[in-house]
Parts: sequence; C-alpha cells; structure tokens
Amino acid sequence: MLYLCSFRWLLVHFMIRLFNVQYARATWPSSNFSNVQLLGLFQDIPNAAEVTTLPVHSRAMFKAAVLLSQQYNITVQGQFIGWQAAETGGDAIAALGNSCRIMSTSKIVGIVDPVFSREARIGAAFANTIGIPVISYAATDPGLSDRNAFPAFYRTIPSDTTAALSIAKLFIRFNWTSCIIVYQNDEFGSGGMNAISQAFSSNGLAVEETLIFDILTLRIRDDLKSTLSSSTTRIVLLWAEPSYTSLILQNALDHDVLGPQFVWILRSSVPLSSFNRTSDKPLIGMFGVEPVVGSVVSAPINTTLLNAAYNIWQHYEPESFPGATEVENYALFAFDATWSLIQSLQQLCSTSTNSSPSCIAVVNSSFCFDSHFLNANSFFNAIISTVFLGVSGRVQFSANVTDRINGTYYVAQNVQPSGNGMNYVSVLKWSDPGDWKAYSQVDVIVWPGNSLVTPTGRAALSDVNLRIVVIEALPFTMLKNVTDAFGHNTTKLIGYVPDLIDLLKNSMGFIPNITLAPSNQTYAGLILAVANGVYDMAIGDITVTAERRKIVDFSTSIFDNSLRIIIRQAPAVNVDLLSYLKPFSLKVWLTLLGVSIYAAILFWLLERHKNEALREKSNISAGVMSAWFSVGTILGYGADFRATTAAGRLLTIGLYILCLILVATYTANLASDLTISKSKYVISGIDDIKNGKIPFGRIGILVDSSIEDYYLQEISGGSRNFYPIQSQKELYEKLLSKVIDAGIMDSGLLEYATNDIYCNLTLVGADFGESAYGIAIPKQWLYGQTLDVNILSLRESGALDNLYKTWFETSTCAASSSVVSVGVPLQAMGGLFLTFVVISVLSLLLFAWTRRFTIKNYLTRPHPKTSSGQEHVTMERPSIITSSKRPQNSESTASAEHHF
Repeated sequence: MLYLCSFRWLLVHFMIRLFNVQYARATWPSSNFSNVQLLGLFQDIPNAAEVTTLPVHSRAMFKAAVLLSQQYNITVQGQFIGWQAAETGGDAIAALGNSCRIMSTSKIVGIVDPVFSREARIGAAFANTIGIPVISYAATDPGLSDRNAFPAFYRTIPSDTTAALSIAKLFIRFNWTSCIIVYQNDEFGSGGMNAISQAFSSNGLAVEETLIFDILTLRIRDDLKSTLSSSTTRIVLLWAEPSYTSLILQNALDHDVLGPQFVWILRSSVPLSSFNRTSDKPLIGMFGVEPVVGSVVSAPINTTLLNAAYNIWQHYEPESFPGATEVENYALFAFDATWSLIQSLQQLCSTSTNSSPSCIAVVNSSFCFDSHFLNANSFFNAIISTVFLGVSGRVQFSANVTDRINGTYYVAQNVQPSGNGMNYVSVLKWSDPGDWKAYSQVDVIVWPGNSLVTPTGRAALSDVNLRIVVIEALPFTMLKNVTDAFGHNTTKLIGYVPDLIDLLKNSMGFIPNITLAPSNQTYAGLILAVANGVYDMAIGDITVTAERRKIVDFSTSIFDNSLRIIIRQAPAVNVDLLSYLKPFSLKVWLTLLGVSIYAAILFWLLERHKNEALREKSNISAGVMSAWFSVGTILGYGADFRATTAAGRLLTIGLYILCLILVATYTANLASDLTISKSKYVISGIDDIKNGKIPFGRIGILVDSSIEDYYLQEISGGSRNFYPIQSQKELYEKLLSKVIDAGIMDSGLLEYATNDIYCNLTLVGADFGESAYGIAIPKQWLYGQTLDVNILSLRESGALDNLYKTWFETSTCAASSSVVSVGVPLQAMGGLFLTFVVISVLSLLLFAWTRRFTIKNYLTRPHPKTSSGQEHVTMERPSIITSSKRPQNSESTASAEHHF
C-alpha cells in the first residue's frame, strides 16, 4: 500500500513538472501602473495531457507587443500602454463576463479578441456598445466581415471567405469537382460551410453532402461511414477546431473512411502524435490548409519587430519559447492585432488638438455596459488609416469590410511518411489574389495509399472487393475442367464474361469475388439479387430493358444483341419427277389436251382444202399436221406453215390468246413452286411466327427473361401460350427431341451454338428485336461512372472486338450444314428431262416405223461369205425410194414422213 501511494505521489509530481515545463508562466512585469490598457482574451491553457501551444504563444506575443511599445517609448497622453489578460474557456458568455469585470475596474481602450468566432461575435457587439475597437487574431467567421453589423470589429487573420476561395482553387488545380463537408455546429463551422458553398458555386464545384459535428455531445449527428461510403465523391473537407478535428479523425479511423479511399482536407491541423502509430498509413495523404504569415511564403515582414518581440518573450518566459521557427502563426497575428491598436492609439492622440486628454476619455461606470469611449469614431478611423509592415506581413484595413486587405497567405501541408512516423510537409502556397504554387521545387505530394498519382476525387474501385455473379450461358460463361500441377481436377470459368472481368480488373484494380449462379437461377432473379444488395454486379447475357432499369442501373453496352429464331435442320428435298407439271392442276391439263384436239380438228376442217400444206396430203397426214399446228401455237413455238383462210386465221388468234395466258401463268407458278421447294424450313422469319405458321405451344421461350417480355408484347399480346424453357441447354434439347419446332433466343448465343455445338440446328430469318447487354449494378452505384468510362475505353481500344472474335467467330461444324443452295436442284427438274427422253424415244420409234420396209429387206437379204469361209457382211446405205412404181402404203408413209 505504501508502495502504491509513493507511485501515485511520483506520478502527480511528474505531471506537475511536465505542466511547468510546457506551460509555465514566468513573471511578466506588472502593467497596472498605466491608465491606458489593452485587454487580451485567450483560450484556456490546456491540461498537461493535451499539447496545444496556441494560447501560450498568443498570450506571450500579446504581452511582448505591449512591452515592446514601452521599449520604443510609445506613449499615449504621456503614459505607457499596459495590459490585462483573461481566459475565456471557449465560452462566449464567459468571455463577455471577464471583459465586463475587467473594464469595471480598469481603463480598457482596446481589445485583442479570443480564438473562437462564437466568442468574437458577442465581443464585437459589446465593443461596439461601449465604443472601443476589438481586433481578432483567430476568429474567421465570414459573417464578421460586415462593417455595418460590426463597426468596431477588425481582424488580422484572413476571413474564411478567403480560405474557401483558396480551397476552391485547390480543387480546380487537382481537377476535383465535389466534396463532403464535415463541420462543427457553431459560427466557425456554419460560417465556413456557407463560405465553401458560395465559393464552390462560383467556380462550378459542388458540395454533395454535409455532416454536422455537435460540439456539445462531441458526436457526428449522422452516420459518418454510411454517408461517406454511399457518396460518389472521395474528397472530405473537415471544418472544425483542432480539438474537434482530432475527435472526428479518430472516428474516421475507427470506421475506416480515411486513406486510401478518401482524401481529407483539414481546416485546422492537429498534432499527428496524438494518434496511435498503427494509424499512420490511413492518415498519409491528408491535407491541412491554414493561414500563414508572410515569411512562410517568402513575403516581406518586419523582422526587426519580430526579433525584438522574441527577445522579450525569451527574457520573461524562456521555458515556453519554442524557437523562432516553431512559433504559432496565430501568435504572430495576435502581435499584429496588438500592434495595430498601439499604432492607432498613438496616431489618434498625436492628431488631437493640443494633445488634450479627451483623445482617450472614457465615461466610467460600475456597470460595464454604461461605460463609453468618447472618441470612438476617431479611434476607428485611426485604425483604418494605420498601415504598417507587421510581423505577419503588411497590415491594412478597409472602411468597407472588417477584414485585413493585405498580407493574406495560405499553405497546404501534406501528411507524409518519415523515418519517425509522419510529418506535415508544406507542398503548396497561395496568396490573395493569386493561385496555388509549388512551395519548393523539390517537394512532392504523397496521396492516400502512399501514392504519387493524383486521385480523381471520385469513387474508385482500386483494391475494392466486388461481389460478382455470373450465369452459365454459351459462350459467355462456361465451365471447363482443368488439371493443376499436382494432378487435381478443378473447374474454371472461361468465356466472354470471365475474359471481360479480367480486362476490367486490370484497368480498374478491383478484387473480383465471382459466384456462378445456380442452374435454376432466372435472369429476373439475378436482377433482384443485385437490387437487394446480394451482389455488386451481375455480368452475362443480361439484356437492358425498361422494366429492369426501374430497380437497377446498367453499365454501357458490353455486347450489342438481337434476337434470332432457331429450328432443326430440314431433311433433303424429296424427288418428284413430275414436279414440272404442278403449276397446273390435272383438270387444267386435261382441258388443255381437249382444247388442243378440238383446235386440231377444227383447223383440219377449215384448212384441209385451201391450205397447200394440207391439200395434197392424206387425211391422216393432214390431221397430224393440224394437231402439230394447234399444239405448236398453244405452246408458243408455232408451226412451219400458216393458216390461209379467214376462219383459220381467226382460230389462230384464239390459239395465240391461249398461248399468252397459259405460258405466263405456267411460268409464274413454276417459278413459285421451285422457289418454295428450295426452302428447307418450315418458317422463314419472325413474321411467320406472328402469323401462326407454327403452333404457339411448339415455340420455346426462356421464362423470366427479356425474350419472354418481347414475346408477350410483340407476338402473343400478353398470353403465355408458348412452351416454357428454363435454360438455354433445354431449348436445344427440346428442339432435337422434336418437342418444339422453333425457339427464340439471343443471336450471339445461337450463332455460337449452331456453329460449334449443335450442327443439326440452324437459324432462319433476319435479326429482330435489337437490344444490348449491360452489367447490372445497384441504383446510384458509386462506381457507375468509372465503370462506364473503362468499358468505353475497352471498346475504343478494340479489346471488346477481340473478345468477340475469340468467342464468336469460330466454327467447328461442317460448312455444308449451314449452306443453302441457291440453284434449282436436279431432282426438281428430273421429270422434265425424263419426259424429253420419252418423247425422243417415241420419235425414234416413229422414224423406225417409217423405215420398216428398208429394215425388213436388210434383215431378210442373204449375205455372201468371204474367201476364208466366213460370211462377208456388206452394210449398204439405205436409199430413198423415188420410183413411181412403189407400193401405195409406202408412198403414204414416205409422204407423211417428209411433211411431218
């Protein structure tokens, strides 16, 4: 127990010593001797565990400025200027109470205001009531810039309007377009948020989301992680005081919303040593944008004043002096605020008539609000007309605004890794008016993730795990059995989609977690799974439709698609020897035969005795010649003699009319029949489907797909009268087993199937129902734009065309299976040629009949033998019998032969 008590005592002693080393207050000279005093309001000194140097440095430089004026023998009405200092605790009412209490007992002629804008607003209003000026060194609320609302207020720190403009130009420099703002709910935070919104609007930038940090509960009111993760921007602007900034950053670390996914820009830098060393990596790449003094950006400052102030500080409080390069910029702003009051007081009284004490006359009262500085307006004008080169830069004020109109500078500090952890490194500088410039030629910017590549500011997929679902469909996604180096059999996804995922992964850097959908998974089910957050992407032969776009978004097209009809290969054309007779019916042919006989008889009666071709012939020969004339005229060929009588000519006209109509009709019908006979297939396209040439129940349609939607809208009028198909494979099987006669499917799938796998299936008709395949993604997906840009890049580079050639422009089926002959098949015309053969045989028989006597004489004549005892055969050319002494029947036959 004694040991424990001793340990506690040592710990308390150590903390006291630490407090004294860091924040010891040395004895500064008393200034109560003077009746002309300035009041300085400062933030409370923090506890020993929190290393914050701002209040210590600011108070020291305030006192140093007053003491320096004494060293320079600056007097007001013969008196040196003194000081009073008070702490505010960050509470506006406490600041007002301390000011009022001090002013009730001291002659305060000017106030150097506290750090916080919420305190400065009340302090400025109070100072205006009693007629003394207040100059702030840290309050940046843009609302305080209104000279009409705050006539007694001035500040040496730049307004947040200027800070917002510098940040907007920082965004423009890095081509960022939007951000999320996290701000504290007071004048500083809300004023900064309004200033950023106006600056962004003026420069074409956007604030996508705002989050409020409650300074009372010390919590962010909304869900930081979900808000940042669901936003498309990846730039976060944190507008909060240093103490709140540390809490917010720790919250962001706990929820993993810092680097490398997000770039944080801090309005107030915080000590990096306050975070655990394990947090170094996420903090790398942060930016801090803070106002600085002129010396930081190589602008002129009053080094004489600065060195003199430092000497005073080191003399009276050496334990708190950090070195000339480590003094807080706000402390230098505090010195210039104090020096502005000192210079203005000197100028005010030096211009007063006869140096009367009235230049600093104050109506005192035990109640501070009843006190009043009698020469207030002259004092305000003296401040506006006072121009000097201070320790932070040129100091000058305006009658129109409360802001300092010169010496406004900012530096962007980048959190970078170093040998001992992390450090702030100044990488950019800015002055008003102007633009950001490199701080030095050797500095580089390190971005989140320890990268040297400037982030786009939008949600990026680098190192993001994506849940991707694919569906098996040839050749988009297929399973292949492979054997690894150890002889183990595994399955691997191959096809158009896996190759596309690899291309996107290489260009975007995401980590794909691919899931193969179950065999019974429908396309509508895939869409619902993405909409419900089960998957981040669904990739495959997924058609983009209006109904699907209502619940998910789609990427730009990954495959241009259309629909085709697939059927079985038809058998070869049946041989029909008499197909050439089909243009006319049997009755037509019989009627034509009767008409030919009737016309021959009629022609014989009309021309028998008048026509020279018939007059000298026998009745049989004349009849045959008449038949020849009739048939020849009807067929369009004609005869070698003409009609000579008027009646015969009239009959010939009738035969010509018959010829004209019959030949034209025969030709048209024959061409139509031959064309139809060349087509092997039951249907020729989608119009035959719509017209019901195939029973609707024998048409296979994939259920819960875009094809079903097309069928219901364009073919059946909403009736599900088709044959339901559950998968692409089932469609092919049902066709081959003759359960269905046709199916409708995406053209890419069918072309691959009929060219490489199902060679006895074929496609008919032209494409219809043009559409596109897209990657299904959730609504308002963060990475949608990035995905589209990368897909378009693949298309422009020809990578998608190469994928198409790899998986769709191959064929393993025999070429003949997909080629349809365009010529008339021999079988279709075989009957015509056979008819010609028959007629030619009949012609030979007729010729033989006319030569029957010559043949008979040849066959019955004895043949002499040769000297060798063999019979000598003499082939005599038969001669035409011309003698008038020949048998009557021979004459008739020869005459018939000659004329026919």
